[in-house]
Amino acid sequence: MSYLDIMFFKKSKNNKIDINNLPNHIAIIMDGNGRWAKKRGLPRSAGHKAGAKTLEKITRYAGNLGIRNLTVYAFSTENWKRPQQEVDALMELLGEYLDNYKKLIGDDNIRIRIIGTKVGLSDEILDKINVVESATAKNDGLTLYIALNYGGREELVNSVKKIAKKICDGELIVDEIDEGVVSDNLYTTGCPEPDLLIRVSGERRLSNFLMWQSAYSELWFDDVNWPDFSTKDLNRAIADYQKRNRRFGGV
Repeated sequence: MSYLDIMFFKKSKNNKIDINNLPNHIAIIMDGNGRWAKKRGLPRSAGHKAGAKTLEKITRYAGNLGIRNLTVYAFSTENWKRPQQEVDALMELLGEYLDNYKKLIGDDNIRIRIIGTKVGLSDEILDKINVVESATAKNDGLTLYIALNYGGREELVNSVKKIAKKICDGELIVDEIDEGVVSDNLYTTGCPEPDLLIRVSGERRLSNFLMWQSAYSELWFDDVNWPDFSTKDLNRAIADYQKRNRRFGGV
């Protein structure tokens, strides 16, 4: 934690966070890149590049703060419907991010995992994903889950298909199906459910993101567009989260 951040905590009692009570897993819907660019008269691709820099900053800060898991919504299954030029720019940016992962994570002990369906992704992108996941697999700091070509409903459908196949193959019987079995067949298997889910840019919905996993997540919304999202904004979200009483359906 930097000196400036420590001073920020001291000066703002409402936003002071308890580093001994941090959320284990934060999920973020990184929205507003296009709106950020439009306000500045720039192409949408410029907004996505600015958003990538924010992701680097927030990932490193979260890791240094002590957050163990961070999941970000990078590209949804619905995003393929966007103009081809924008989709191509996003895929190019993703390729650059994967190529330069060592520079982006620096000496921070960050593990990178990509979650989502591989259908529709190019062989080049898939090869780069394999390289990055393998190269960072032994890192034991923050784990960055990048939701790429991800859709919550499709994830649940795929989980049902996997379970059905196991039943057909005699590996599982119907009475053995419970929440744990469903979770174990999702893209996020092995990942704890998010404690805090953040959405920026003024929207107030999940947009098909981690619908099963976020059943008891604390939700926090902000009007700031993602490229302008700062470490102070993350601090505010965590501080608000720490004020809440998480009862999980209990009294």
